[in-house]
Amino acid sequence: MPRLIIFLTVFLSLYSAMHLLAYLGLRPLLASRERARRPVLLFMLLMIAAPVLVRLLERLDLDGAARLLAIIGYSWMAFIFLTFAGFVAVFAWDLLLTPLARYRPTLAEWKLHGPRCALLVPALALLLSIYGVFEARNLTVETLRIPTDKLPAEGQSLRIVQISDLHLGLLHRHGKLEQVARRIEELKPDLLVATGDIVDARLDHIVGLTDIFRRLTPPLGKYAVTGNHEYYAGLDQALDFLEESGFILLRDRATRVGPLLLVGVDDPAGGHSVDEATLVNLAERCHFTLLLKHRPLITPGEEVFDLQLSGHAHRGQIIPFNLVTALEYPLQNGLYRLPTGALLYASRGTGTWGPPIRVFAPPEITLIELFPRR
Repeated sequence: MPRLIIFLTVFLSLYSAMHLLAYLGLRPLLASRERARRPVLLFMLLMIAAPVLVRLLERLDLDGAARLLAIIGYSWMAFIFLTFAGFVAVFAWDLLLTPLARYRPTLAEWKLHGPRCALLVPALALLLSIYGVFEARNLTVETLRIPTDKLPAEGQSLRIVQISDLHLGLLHRHGKLEQVARRIEELKPDLLVATGDIVDARLDHIVGLTDIFRRLTPPLGKYAVTGNHEYYAGLDQALDFLEESGFILLRDRATRVGPLLLVGVDDPAGGHSVDEATLVNLAERCHFTLLLKHRPLITPGEEVFDLQLSGHAHRGQIIPFNLVTALEYPLQNGLYRLPTGALLYASRGTGTWGPPIRVFAPPEITLIELFPRR
């Protein structure tokens, strides 16, 4: 409970500050519209409280009302963030010009903030938000072809499909998972892996989705690791859902899967971490070693792995939020070669969290083709 209170305090403080700056940016537009100011402020206050109200409505089993408020509130979250980012750029430009204009007064004419800017910034944010609704539905397939000496030279290539960060729950349900399942079936993988955050929040929203997952039966099976949202949703229920969906859970352990050594680690949201290198025996390093790890972070000992598959950061989901997520996760988008020669692939995620919107960070399913180096 203390952690939740701290999280809510920090979140609501930052979210309120974001609204305050956006309101300051809109003031030139509202200055001559006295009657509009109060409704705008009241609506902003409601939207600040919306994420908390959604959870309260869920607890009261008012599913329809919670879903409607979530669609409005989380879509607004994307819009207000883009508006906030726009006004940050405007204010930063004007702040830069202020001291320069003392020495060259004509530069004052280049300041941006005013009624026209107060209209253009939210208009652009609205257009990007509308675009983002469609981008979030445009599920792409990212294909990696990786040669390796650790597959038999005369053998066939191996097709691995990665999904991550589906966030099944209040907003993403049957329609989203059906879309994902159909694309996976088209790809005909040998192995399916899920790198965390498959579920989100209350699990009573996803009753029946296990049937869709069970349709997927790749020859080498389906494996999953936990993400932070499995813990937020309730770990036991989340694990039950994944197991009923046919996934084998890798919780700080390794297992042989065909020609691969598959290693999975729990997300540190559970309050513990493991030395990943200790999960692989020296004798097993002759096998291509695939590490499933929710967060795209590198720890000492990664040289024992050939490829790490991760997710979590969504590439920020809404540009320019990627600049914020990059502070914690600099390797958040695509394939990276590490100093040891190992590879890390960070998925942008298959679904969305919060706003059902993506801007210049489309959702993905990842197809990894391992083939013998000849």
